[in-house]
Amino acid sequence: MSIAPPTKQRPTSTLPVKASIARIDGRDVSVAIVLPAFNEQLTIAETIREFHRALPDVSIVVVDNNSTDNTRGCANDALAEIGAGGLLLTEPRQGKGYAVRRAFRSVAADIYVLADADMTYPGSQVLDLVRPIVDDEADMVVGNRLAGGRYAAENKRRLHSFGNSLILALVNRLFGAHLGDIMSGYRAVSGSFVAGYPMLVYGFELETDMTLHALDKRFRVAEVPIDYRDRPAGSVSKLRTFEDGRHVISTIIQLVRYYRPLLFFGTAAMVLGLAGLITALPAIFDWLDYRYVYHLPLAVLATGLEITALMSFGIGLILDSVVHMERLAYERDLLARRLG
Repeated sequence: MSIAPPTKQRPTSTLPVKASIARIDGRDVSVAIVLPAFNEQLTIAETIREFHRALPDVSIVVVDNNSTDNTRGCANDALAEIGAGGLLLTEPRQGKGYAVRRAFRSVAADIYVLADADMTYPGSQVLDLVRPIVDDEADMVVGNRLAGGRYAAENKRRLHSFGNSLILALVNRLFGAHLGDIMSGYRAVSGSFVAGYPMLVYGFELETDMTLHALDKRFRVAEVPIDYRDRPAGSVSKLRTFEDGRHVISTIIQLVRYYRPLLFFGTAAMVLGLAGLITALPAIFDWLDYRYVYHLPLAVLATGLEITALMSFGIGLILDSVVHMERLAYERDLLARRLG
C-alpha cells in the first residue's frame, strides 16, 4: 500500500496515513524514512534516491522545515522521479524536533528511520538499522558514527566532539549503559516506541532526548557501525559552535535534573550544607572563645544556607519518588498498549 503522492500534502484533519509495506527478512512491515530538511536543495534529491535504491518499497517522508531555497521543489521532483510512495510535508516552526514530530503525527508505521537530508549518512546501510527491529531484537537502533573513526576524521569541530563525549560519558554513567554514540541522527525506532514517546524538544537535542527516553523506560537499544561522510561542497552545516555549546551545558544540567533528581538536588544540598558550615566557622569560634557571637551576619547566613540545604534534599527525595511513580505508570500503559 502506498501513501499519498508527493505532490499532495495530507490534510491536517485526517488520521495519519499508512506507510508503505516492505518485505524484509521474510516479514511484511511498514517502514517510513523521515528526512527533515532545511535549505538542503543541493543534497535532498540524491538523499532520496539513495534511500530508494536501498529500500525501494518503503515510504520516504520529507519534512520541509521552513526552507528559504528550493528544497521543497527538489524533493518533490525526486519523489515523483522514483515513483515510490512518498509524502512531502511542511513544518513552519524551525527546529528538527518540530519536523520529526510532524512526521510522527502524519504517518503511521511499524518502523521509522530518521536520517539527515545532507548525504552524510549512507542510505545503503539502512537495512542494518531496520533488521534488529524487524527481528524483534531492539526497539531503537542507532547508527554509530564513531565506531570506525570516520566521523572524527571528517568532523572539523573539536568543541562539538568534546561536548558529545562529555554527554556520552555522563549518560553511560547514570544509566549503566555502554553506548558509543547517543547523538547520531541516523537511527531506526519501532512504532511502539514512537507511540509512547513524548517529544518536548525542538532542536538538535532530539537524538539525545530519544536515547534518554529509551534508556529510562528500558527499551532495547542497539548500535550498528556506520560510515560517515562529510557534506558535499557548497552544502552548509546548520550547527553553531557557541549556540550548540550552550545546548550541551543545558542538556547536561537537565539530564541530571529530570532523570536523577535526587542526585541533582542532593548534590546541591551538599554544596549548600558545606558552604553553610564554612560560613558558620567564625560564629562557632566566637562562641567557643567568648560565649558570644560577634559575627552575627555570618551566623544568620549560615543558618539560611543550612535550611536551604535541607529543603533541597527534601525536594530531591520527593521528586525521586515522583519519577519512580511515573515510571510505574508508563510501564502499565506500555503493557496495556501491547496487550491492547
